[in-house]
Amino acid sequence: MKSNLLPAIKLTLVSLVFFMGIYTLVVYGIAQLAPNKGKGFIIVHKDKTYYSNIGQAFTDDMYFNSRPSAVGYNAAGSGGSNKGPSNPDYLKEVQARIDTFLVHNPGVSKSEIPSDLVTASGSGLDPNISLQAAKVQVKRIAKIRHISEERLIQLIDEQTEKPLLGLFGTEKINVLKLNIALDDLK
Repeated sequence: MKSNLLPAIKLTLVSLVFFMGIYTLVVYGIAQLAPNKGKGFIIVHKDKTYYSNIGQAFTDDMYFNSRPSAVGYNAAGSGGSNKGPSNPDYLKEVQARIDTFLVHNPGVSKSEIPSDLVTASGSGLDPNISLQAAKVQVKRIAKIRHISEERLIQLIDEQTEKPLLGLFGTEKINVLKLNIALDDLK
């Protein structure tokens, strides 16, 4: 028993020192090399602080809508709904989002709604939407804000983030940055 207990205690102590001390310092050191020293991408607009790498709730019709969040945009509780596409509760939730979108965007058919506007991401905090998701909302925003659709399309093009090195990922738009730019138009 002594021959098993002593190595187990030593391994536990070495693991504690490594994972609580050394590993933590290494991760912290790497974070210091990242933009904003690992504290996220902060945007200050009209004396309010926002994190552009965390999804924000935009539901007012005068703004581009965000991707739905399974966690209510709470970064402390990041996570998906864990419901599969055949789950009846999940299907009701998605259908309710579709119905709400159609009410707020008359003239848009159900088949034109991109999936990222009615389904939450795995983290529930995705700050980005697809180009299609932004463009399907243009008519509503143009009408409410009295801005030409062409100007909104131009704004979307200006705010579009290209794939990394032109290869990795898809084109996307950060909803917070897009809505701030939209506010700054006037």
